[in-house]
Amino acid sequence: MPGTNLTREEAQERARLLTVDSYEIELDISGAQDGGGGTFRSVTTVRFQASGAGDTFADLVAPTVHEVTLNGESLDPAEVFADSRIALRGLRPGPQELRVVADCAYTNTGEGLHRFVDPVDDQAYLYTQFEVPDARRVFTTFEQPDLKATFQFTVRAPEGWTVISNSPTPKPADNVWRFAPTPRISSYITALIAGPYHSVHSSWEGEGRSVPLGIYCRPSLAAYLDADAIFEVTRQGFDWFQEKFDYPYPFEKYDQLFVPEFNAGAMENAGAVTIRDQYVFRSKVTDAAYEGRAETILHELAHMWFGDLVTMEWWNDLWLNESFATYTSVACQAHAPGSRWPHAWTSFANQMKTWAYRQDQLPSTHPIMAPIRDLDDVLVNFDGITYAKGASVLKQLVAYVGMDEFFQGVRAYFKRHEWGNTRLSDLLGALEETSGRDLKAWSRAWLETAGINVLRPEVTCAQDGTLTALAIRQEAPALPAGATGEPTLRPHRLGVGFYDLVDGKLVRTDSVELDVDGELTQVPLPRERKRPDVLLLNDGDFTYAKVRLDPESLANVTRHLGDFADPLPRALCWASAWDMTRDAELPARSYLDLVLSGIGKESDIGVVQSLQRQVKLALDLYAAPAWRETGLTRWAEAALEQLRAAAPGSDHQLAWARAFAAAARTDAQLDLLAGLLEGSTAIEGLTVDTELRWAFLERLAATGRAGDAEIGAELERDSTSAGERHAAAARAARPTPEAKAEAWRAVVESDTLPNAVQEAVISGFVQTDQRTLLAPYTERYFAAVKGVWEQRSHEMAQQVAIGLYPALQVSQETLDATDAWLASAEPGAALRRLVTESRAGVERALRAQAADEAAGATG
Repeated sequence: MPGTNLTREEAQERARLLTVDSYEIELDISGAQDGGGGTFRSVTTVRFQASGAGDTFADLVAPTVHEVTLNGESLDPAEVFADSRIALRGLRPGPQELRVVADCAYTNTGEGLHRFVDPVDDQAYLYTQFEVPDARRVFTTFEQPDLKATFQFTVRAPEGWTVISNSPTPKPADNVWRFAPTPRISSYITALIAGPYHSVHSSWEGEGRSVPLGIYCRPSLAAYLDADAIFEVTRQGFDWFQEKFDYPYPFEKYDQLFVPEFNAGAMENAGAVTIRDQYVFRSKVTDAAYEGRAETILHELAHMWFGDLVTMEWWNDLWLNESFATYTSVACQAHAPGSRWPHAWTSFANQMKTWAYRQDQLPSTHPIMAPIRDLDDVLVNFDGITYAKGASVLKQLVAYVGMDEFFQGVRAYFKRHEWGNTRLSDLLGALEETSGRDLKAWSRAWLETAGINVLRPEVTCAQDGTLTALAIRQEAPALPAGATGEPTLRPHRLGVGFYDLVDGKLVRTDSVELDVDGELTQVPLPRERKRPDVLLLNDGDFTYAKVRLDPESLANVTRHLGDFADPLPRALCWASAWDMTRDAELPARSYLDLVLSGIGKESDIGVVQSLQRQVKLALDLYAAPAWRETGLTRWAEAALEQLRAAAPGSDHQLAWARAFAAAARTDAQLDLLAGLLEGSTAIEGLTVDTELRWAFLERLAATGRAGDAEIGAELERDSTSAGERHAAAARAARPTPEAKAEAWRAVVESDTLPNAVQEAVISGFVQTDQRTLLAPYTERYFAAVKGVWEQRSHEMAQQVAIGLYPALQVSQETLDATDAWLASAEPGAALRRLVTESRAGVERALRAQAADEAAGATG
């Protein structure tokens, strides 16, 4: 939306002038059930102090402002309200009071106050989402993280509804809920959730205190809500964080609300965490899904300290929130007594770090402590650097200073800065005090530079095979074209694993832990010994770097990757092979061979599912076009073979059913999908439940084997909001010009779809085996994307900008069309970044396809 940006300089000037004391916010959502004409009444009273004379502004996004009163003086809204700002002119030093009466708008975009009507019960459900700058869509605010205040909400809602906010829910009087003021928090973590939600309640007991716990979802999902499992993970987090942080949970209660059409995974609203309700599993899922949900639950709980109690001063230190929450959530899963997921670092290595490595090789790569000029910058900065690379670097820091010393520093940090705002230097200072290490050089190398290092072993052996010397060579590749900064060699704390085949298993027989710095580091050998079958750098996954195998180790890994006795070294080798494939060092057909040779022995279901996704991506984008169909056919046959061989009812069986559904292509394979869907065919142990039915049907629709009638019949079976999304995706997936034109009109030429439905239509529209059908939309994308970006909200525009970019049209022509648009359209920085990132994907795919073609010519 034009006019909604805020620069860092403006925020600094406003923080210099103002100290905010309190907000009193009155919201009338009593008409929400029927939509209230699309708006609700919002009355805000803000009390604040001015340190001197001057002009400033408050923030508000609203279709109508009725009254503005500053220090008792009525101001004309037509004169002071424009471009989402209320001008506050001529302030004098001392206390101030601003009162604003406005009509604010409900949204269907997942921003501000989102309104959703459940087709199952025809009831409305509301929730807020305010990060980064969207509290101003609901009430008047000074929208920046360092102007903390107390917030007191009074809400008039329909009779029979439940209303939840940051403070404990009071008993309503005449359908009015008056909440107690919050502690001093930032505006973006305030929250309001309202509707006829179903709830389950419990508590956490510890250290002489009882914290009320609540879990909420829509009644139509209540039958699937596994509240006991969610409470179990939550209590585990409370126990572990209380011990490690040595700071009491900072709020009076802890509610977790599973809400519909949520754009992110979850949001750390103080004491009222909102979570996407796809985490209430309607059908059978693998344990990897439960592990992922647990990580999300623990991530948001960690935010109650990292981000809510202590908050970054400005968004350039966003990593202080996200990296710490990510690191501590995985550490809790890995180390907390009784955890179901003691191998959580395996999942982290295979998923989170893969995301980080990808992000760090894009033209938009940036330091973990990123330069954030304005809100437009931060809106596209919730990325693999801020979350995954930052958490990886913290894991490295813990290995460097020691876990006990690390958490001692964290404890000092919380106590010193409770309810305040901080910068990087505040945390580093606390960690330096407890660890005794000077972290300034470490910070410069790891937090203030961009890019990724490559570590390679250099092995020397005697004629009899005795290992005589081992060194690690570190490289700092040039940053991608367009990225700012210089390549940097960094200090690494890492392990070196020596693995030998013992009774058919690759077992660690020796290990060394050391500091690596500079271009070449000698590794002290643990003893006199023959060279191992596999030398694995970064064993234990302490550091953040791309790791390569020496030729002999690579050959043995290729033959025996599935034979590692432990899951983490397997995951590290899988990740290295995938990175080599993306870097065009390993041809896509060789990656397929490697996966097919080892995936059947892979016990970690999360790794299996990652490999399935990566193989499909490699074949769709990185395989030589002339060989692609051969590779896809091999993969579909292998998926079916693994499906039939998997233990009945197992997670592996379910994962292979989904992989086969995505890959099926021959008439016989599609007949099998249709038979499983109809019930005329069965595979022992495989329950074709609601979500699996949709997976089968969407593939049948994409291949022309199912149409409107079949989609309509399935929607009648599953007449829920999830069913509506699946049906929208299936309709958009149909392989006809009419279906594609209809989907394009719904997403690009109209702006009425809710966020979740728009996302579903885009996912159905883009089918990897419909390149020819989609080719005409390249030109249409570049003609439309800037207008969409300027006219839609950020979340809705970003879906279009990323999702409809012609990533499947891997050709020089696509690169040329992108370059021409970048040169002529003059997009803003945020849109330019997203399109440039997508362009980099096409460029990478071209290199990988050339490598795969060359391998085919020589092999």
